[in-house]
Amino acid sequence: MRALWWVDEPAGPAVMILDQTRLPAEEAAVSCADVPDLVAAIQRLAVRGAPLLGIAGAYGVALAATRHDDVASAAEALANARPTAVNLAAGVRHARSAYEASGGDPAVALAAARELEQKEAAASAAMAAHGIGLVPDQARVLTHCNTGALAAGGDGTALAVVLAAHRAGRLAKLWIDETRPLLQGSRLTAYEAGRAGVPHAVLADSAAGSLFCKGEVDLVIVGADRVAADGSVANKVGTYPLAVLAHHHGVPFVVVAPTSTIDLGTQTGASIVIEQRPAAEVVSCTGAPAAPPGSPAYNPAFDVTPPELVTALVTERGTARPVDATSVARLLRRE
Repeated sequence: MRALWWVDEPAGPAVMILDQTRLPAEEAAVSCADVPDLVAAIQRLAVRGAPLLGIAGAYGVALAATRHDDVASAAEALANARPTAVNLAAGVRHARSAYEASGGDPAVALAAARELEQKEAAASAAMAAHGIGLVPDQARVLTHCNTGALAAGGDGTALAVVLAAHRAGRLAKLWIDETRPLLQGSRLTAYEAGRAGVPHAVLADSAAGSLFCKGEVDLVIVGADRVAADGSVANKVGTYPLAVLAHHHGVPFVVVAPTSTIDLGTQTGASIVIEQRPAAEVVSCTGAPAAPPGSPAYNPAFDVTPPELVTALVTERGTARPVDATSVARLLRRE
């Protein structure tokens, strides 16, 4: 399963994406023949997930360069398409820096994008290797949103650890929050889990508390869109309540994210810019009205979990535990 790939067609180059807004009902590829197409796909969440957005941003720069478009303007549009995930702007910078250092060679921009894609795939495998030791035998794991191959390189981030545990015979069940309002859990994570043969069940976000109360959760494992210098974690909205529940019930709460998601320029969680999404996503559900016409809505795409609620931060370079400014900085110093 590929979520994003580059093609050279007679009509010109394009970035192809598996349109995640159509899953699981339809597996449809969408061709982004220019940067405005790709920016629109990013904004409507046809392509999403922090590490994958970084890859998309890099390929977007390569696309602009290959088309001989204004690379600086294209890079700015890509980097600003979504504000919270640090990987998007970082991926854009990676490919743009290589392009400019080469004197404007489009082939170098494309090679940089492919290099980043390979790096993220290697990071996925490393995170799975580091994280599997945190999964107890016959674990019942709760996850939120989507953190698999649809969101990152390789098998993903948090879901890569889950898949490794499943293959090792250590996973009893994967509990999947539906992840309102856009249902990335029920639509995407359940889709990936089903393809991999992982025993799983989908639950309404509001049902998670009853699972904790009954002792049905041994581990919570989630991804991240940005990790601040102090260890605060921005992830899909609904993550913070899970961290509070896990803390109250004494259940480990583990974040799995590549070091490319760590942003030392953002000192604390309070400094993370939270993307506000359209009200329509809340007041409707799969296209059907879910509230009276004209109802206003509060629709942050992410929330922030403070480091004191995070048991461990797993990256491709190792694990920070406890999670704080010192342990996060130490991770980035490792090779």
